[in-house]
Amino acid sequence: MTHGALRPLAPWRVLARTPLLERRYLRVVQDHVRLDDGREIDDFCLIESPDWAAVLCVTEERRIALVRQYRHGLGGVSWELPAGALEPGEAPLAGARRELLEETGYASDAWEPLLTASVDPARVVARAHFFAALDCRLVAKPSLDATEELQTELLTREELLLLIDRGELQHGIHLAAVLLAVRKGLI
Repeated sequence: MTHGALRPLAPWRVLARTPLLERRYLRVVQDHVRLDDGREIDDFCLIESPDWAAVLCVTEERRIALVRQYRHGLGGVSWELPAGALEPGEAPLAGARRELLEETGYASDAWEPLLTASVDPARVVARAHFFAALDCRLVAKPSLDATEELQTELLTREELLLLIDRGELQHGIHLAAVLLAVRKGLI
């Protein structure tokens, strides 16, 4: 694929930053920015939240562990990979291992990076780090946070692909990670 000579794109210059909302896992700021050509935008909002990690968990029996949980933004139940926010200073792989164990009780000695992606490059600062955990085994009971209510389901490859075909796996970035794992032959 040839695009010819791509001209460099300069980052926007932040002239002022005003915090609008601050919570434990969420900060919204309004930036006044100057573009490279001199134009200014005085009300560009960014959403800051911690990076997070998610796990494509494949058991020794070749089943894929998904979690089902209510998601208020969706207004319904969502099928997802086990995932959660990284703690301050926590490496993505360490967070992935912790989240998998906490949410499902599964662990693995065979991990590989799958994908790091922006959640929404226009407005969200966080990145999502996806890992494949292979030959997972159940080692503990899930240890959920006080606000978590989820169910772990073990699916075959065919059942997972059927969920995708029916539009039931709706978390876009999780969907991208699953399809990449299929392409790589991990499931």
